[in-house]
Amino acid sequence: MARDKGEQVELFDRWADRYDEAVHAGVGFPFAGYEATLDRVTALAEAGPGSRVLDVGIGTGNLARRFVDLGCCVWGIDISSKMLALARAKLSAVRLVLGDIAGEWPSELPDRFDGVVSAYVFHHFDLPGKVDLVVRLLRDHCTPGGRIVVGDVCVPTETALDGLRRKCGDQMDEEEHYWIADEAIATCKESGIRASYEQVSGFAGVFVFEAGPRTV
Repeated sequence: MARDKGEQVELFDRWADRYDEAVHAGVGFPFAGYEATLDRVTALAEAGPGSRVLDVGIGTGNLARRFVDLGCCVWGIDISSKMLALARAKLSAVRLVLGDIAGEWPSELPDRFDGVVSAYVFHHFDLPGKVDLVVRLLRDHCTPGGRIVVGDVCVPTETALDGLRRKCGDQMDEEEHYWIADEAIATCKESGIRASYEQVSGFAGVFVFEAGPRTV
């Protein structure tokens, strides 16, 4: 059974002080290739000076920092106040919002962004939840031509996920919903979303989502 929101908040508040050490080590599941994944999200977002970018699940700000360095106007949302405190200490120019992106749209956020990005967050939602969130963000909160770029734990196929489970065993959380790329792309197409995917490491890859004609 997946964790509820309260359990997620408690988990990330407890993890906040050790998060950067874990991800920057880049060793083992799921963070081998972490920096390369964030770099690829940044490149595929195609954002530049003045672009309005929302980082969903900003955490301690590692992805957001890349967009600040590009001269973007960056907002970040997260459910963990402790994660946000660490992000605030790093990135004073980023507008930070405590909230749940899957819930009601926070009044502190602008209605629309040129790009929405996220890293290692969407696997907390099951596939219908992932796709519903992507649809809502594209439809209601992206400017025309805007895109969503998501880096996360993912493998190309169900067979690959089975192999990953055999390889990583107890390191994988049974309460998480890891992406299967071909399944996700097919579901997005049914919802009228253009989706592409590339594998970046043995554990993670990057999706690009854009609005497209609805499949009849």
